[in-house]
Amino acid sequence: MKIGIDTFGCEHGRSGSGSYLSSISQKFQNTEDVKFELFGAEIDRYTYGRDSNIGFESVLLPDTERAEKGWHILVCNAFAKKQKYDVMLFPASTYAMPLVFPTPSVAVVNDIVSELFATKTLAERIRIKFCLRNVNKIIAPSMYVKKDLKRLGINQDKISVVHSGINHSLFYQREIITSEAEMIKPFAIRRPYFLYASTMSSPLKRHVELIKAFEVFKRKTNLPHRLVLAGSEGQCSEAIKKAAITSQYASDIFITGYFPHESFPALYAGSDGCLFPSEIEGVGLPVLEAMATGIPVACSKSGALQEIAGDKAILFDSSNIDDMAAAIEKIATDNKLRKKMIKEGIEWAQKFDWQQTADDTLEVLKSVINK
Repeated sequence: MKIGIDTFGCEHGRSGSGSYLSSISQKFQNTEDVKFELFGAEIDRYTYGRDSNIGFESVLLPDTERAEKGWHILVCNAFAKKQKYDVMLFPASTYAMPLVFPTPSVAVVNDIVSELFATKTLAERIRIKFCLRNVNKIIAPSMYVKKDLKRLGINQDKISVVHSGINHSLFYQREIITSEAEMIKPFAIRRPYFLYASTMSSPLKRHVELIKAFEVFKRKTNLPHRLVLAGSEGQCSEAIKKAAITSQYASDIFITGYFPHESFPALYAGSDGCLFPSEIEGVGLPVLEAMATGIPVACSKSGALQEIAGDKAILFDSSNIDDMAAAIEKIATDNKLRKKMIKEGIEWAQKFDWQQTADDTLEVLKSVINK
């Protein structure tokens, strides 16, 4: 069995889909019965699967969205036939796929598609729906994403929930050296602090509401904690920066912008807690990474977070400032609760492993061929 894996739309490993493909491709291994082959832009030859033995087939195209989407519609199926793929995997399925699937295919949907549609043209929404309805199987990272696809009229029988994993060689409990300042390249971040790691891409990420809740927490407790917002800038950057600058506690709010992925484990480990108020998470890996690192988590009840965090996190209503502030206070002041959450969080996070994700994904791919 030969499996073709599409790397287009994964933004050279820098997007959510890119991170997914980087992680899962490390766990795929060629065997006597199963051969994997990545295909995409030549620039990505060494982006994915670096520690595996799988190959890469270069596709020569202009580096533009229009060219890549056109190639998927007009050429991809002929390419698959030429490469003799038995099945194809599309990790960035909402970016580009063929319209029909003569080669059995599996789409990975890590997005909450109903939210994604708010930023898409009518033509794009029609294309994405058409592709998802025609593809043989869909892998969703959570029941929440599966239910979202149901609301869009996608047949539930062809959707398999396969939870994403986390990298336990990076995210694990570390010894914390108690000091006022923690050097985390390329920043010196003063402790104690709470962390929210997410892009500033949508109002529903709830950065502004978190800043307001942090203000309530500070006024009530007068504790020395800071709030660190780490993540790439997006369409809401200006509103978030304005809320931080005009805050009564502006000197205690630190916005890093893009933060190097290799430094995130240290950033988590040095924090007193992970705060995650986003209402539009279909995967929710940051809460698991935080748990694995040995810090307590308080997160939104919305999206997939309640499913992914289980009962190991403090859950709050992201639209309720006081509810959020109360959750922050619990993490900061209830030492008995903190110890319980840290112990149970580490145990819970162990269940989410990329090798298991890769094995389960392979079973889905096999099921498509065997039909």
